[in-house]
Amino acid sequence: MILHKPEIIEEYTGNRYWGNSTLLERFAANCVAHPDREAVVDPPNRDELVGTPAQRLTWAEFSRAVDATAAELASRGFGKDDILVAQLPNVWELAMLYLAAAKAGGLLSALPLQWRRKDVGYVKEITGASFYVSVENFHGFDYRALGQELGFEHYISLEELTDTALAEPGRVPQVPVDANDIFTLCWTSGTEAEPKGCPMSHNNWEFMVSLVFTTCGLQKGDRILCVAPLVNMTAVGVNYLPWLAAAGTLVLHHPITPEILLRQLTEERIEYTILVPAMLNMIAKLPNVDQLDLSSVRTITTGSAPPSAWSLQEFKRRWDIEIVNIWGQNEGTCLVAGPADVPDLDRRVDHLPWWGKEGVEWPSGIRGIEVKVLGDGDEEITEPGGIGELCYRSPGVFAGYFQRPDISERSFTADGFFRTGDLFIVQDDKHLGFYDRKKDMVIRGGFNISSVEVENAVLGFAKVKDVAVIPQPDDIMGERVCVCVVPADADNPPALEEINDYLKKQGMSVYKLPEKLKLVEAVPRNPVGKILKKELRSL
Repeated sequence: MILHKPEIIEEYTGNRYWGNSTLLERFAANCVAHPDREAVVDPPNRDELVGTPAQRLTWAEFSRAVDATAAELASRGFGKDDILVAQLPNVWELAMLYLAAAKAGGLLSALPLQWRRKDVGYVKEITGASFYVSVENFHGFDYRALGQELGFEHYISLEELTDTALAEPGRVPQVPVDANDIFTLCWTSGTEAEPKGCPMSHNNWEFMVSLVFTTCGLQKGDRILCVAPLVNMTAVGVNYLPWLAAAGTLVLHHPITPEILLRQLTEERIEYTILVPAMLNMIAKLPNVDQLDLSSVRTITTGSAPPSAWSLQEFKRRWDIEIVNIWGQNEGTCLVAGPADVPDLDRRVDHLPWWGKEGVEWPSGIRGIEVKVLGDGDEEITEPGGIGELCYRSPGVFAGYFQRPDISERSFTADGFFRTGDLFIVQDDKHLGFYDRKKDMVIRGGFNISSVEVENAVLGFAKVKDVAVIPQPDDIMGERVCVCVVPADADNPPALEEINDYLKKQGMSVYKLPEKLKLVEAVPRNPVGKILKKELRSL
């Protein structure tokens, strides 16, 4: 399934950003070079999750599992350009399915476990998928019944998939796969009523992998902890594909369980991972933080929101760990503030490299990425302090939303830049900074207030464990700042006055100060750590 336009393929191939090798070839080379190295490690609580023991597979064992599964899929009629839909927790079989589906000539579209009939049904309808793989029951929900209700012709349970993968391979299909074929179909939500499919080719991913290696300190053979669900850019782009390129060990985690997470970081001798900012703060604020051995960890990447400067400084001071700030999307956009391009920790929080800026050379040597900030009339914004929508073009960007030319057409500029929907501020002549989601600001009396800025500031207050900012409708000002706080001590929650006194001492502008406080037990987040503001607004 090749979706990129011929002229795009010609351009990026001619500039040597794209080649002829596929991710399947990478995989095969890893299995030959490192047959006895651990490839994938299950979550230690797998038995509690799905009722079967946790497993560790070498690259040789993983290769046989891929072959056996590809052979079984082919025998059932799965072939070239077919799409396999799966809903599975982070277990080794899910990691295996990406490669098995590709080897059979098709591709995997893995969906969040939280999705139900409406969203899964939409995916089935728009993809025409007839194959559905799932855990039969998970946290009381019957996924087999969902598959039957939606009319998938071929249902494979996790139990059946495991048995198939661990059996002797049948006749492995020999299907031609092109480097421009689609390898993954991840889904994103946002401004549309339905989820949007983001197809990424082997060449898209090859470019993204080279970017991660260049900017994040990843090394061959690294042990990588995958905390996020293996269904979209956070895990697939920052953990899974880099693992494949590094020929390392992918250690899986599910769900977010702090005790298990800390145990895996230490006992599995993890060297590279991604953790959302809330996790970084949680670890750094642990009562027993001085006893925590993170000596094996080299790099922790973070995303979904800008991290706090305090957490970056704490990880560097305590364990000499570099925190790398990543902004990215399922559509293949990515800006990375790592130690090479943004060495100063305080700036790394909100200064992302303006890659592609004419006349600027970056220590990372990143090439091929073009970035610009556009105002409401599509005028280009270049002066420091200017705010506009980030527009992005690179060999990593997808061809457009799957089977949605209507959305794709308005998502790209006339000259081929993807409209990210995120507002960025021009920090200086070399750096941009994430400002806010285009539709996620508090607009108070005509002033735009970044919810991210207020959230990061409030998070520094000792009595606050977690925080989210939402707009509070107001007849006079239009909106006011409402801060939703998880207290560090439920018996001694912070008062609004205390929070504002702290913010004033930090020098925050008066118009940005919260005017309403909601105490909540937890800040709701989606599987990759983004705050679910709609849920907070309904409280």
